[in-house]
Amino acid sequence: MKIESEDDLAGMKAAGRVVRETLDAMRIAVEPGISTAQLDALAARVLRDRGARSAPRLVYDFPGETCICVNDEIVHGIPSPKRVLAEGDLVTLDVTVEKDGYMADAAITLPVGRVSARAARLVAATAQVLERALDEVRPGRRAFEVGRVIEREAGRHGLSPVRALQGHGIGRTIHEDPMMPNWADPEARDVLEDGLVLTVEPILSLGSGESYESNDGWTILAADGAWSAHFEHTLVVTKGRPILLTA
Repeated sequence: MKIESEDDLAGMKAAGRVVRETLDAMRIAVEPGISTAQLDALAARVLRDRGARSAPRLVYDFPGETCICVNDEIVHGIPSPKRVLAEGDLVTLDVTVEKDGYMADAAITLPVGRVSARAARLVAATAQVLERALDEVRPGRRAFEVGRVIEREAGRHGLSPVRALQGHGIGRTIHEDPMMPNWADPEARDVLEDGLVLTVEPILSLGSGESYESNDGWTILAADGAWSAHFEHTLVVTKGRPILLTA
């Protein structure tokens, strides 16, 4: 969507604030021994208290309030009481909410207790790549130019973008145009415009970046078993630095 009024901007900011507060609550609770179902239940309480709803459940009937992935799970992990976090894991929390007709989306990857140096570098590098990509977001840029920065910066850290997954427009529903690839896809020629609302979300792998859908019909896994990290913000394109709605 494009921001067409002050009401639009206020609505998107409110949705983004709920995303941020939900992630903050979940982040504090991450520790060895907690299940992904417990983290999801915590998120559900935050959403309910703020008059918001899970957008993936609302739009796609996703079987959870949030998507939670561990280690080689890349996106769309289903929360489960059987999935218990252990020391050394990486966990990705992906929260998309609907509030008063507006939707916002963000993700973070966190270490569970003490992790390996390689896992810690993966998390730090992916967060840095997101920051670098945000510097490229401005009116007149094409989507592939942002993807080119992500791919280049990922390569400098020895990481691979997961090419099957990408950022996207957002606002009135979860996935809107334009698509925002995490690599220099020459077909991604949409021009970013002032007021456009979208997500930028590098998803970077220690391996090849190839992926497949698990037999649960939702979870996307690394084809080579490599771990990945995922950082995402919803933003508004402006003539200066973008407005980060979920920061």
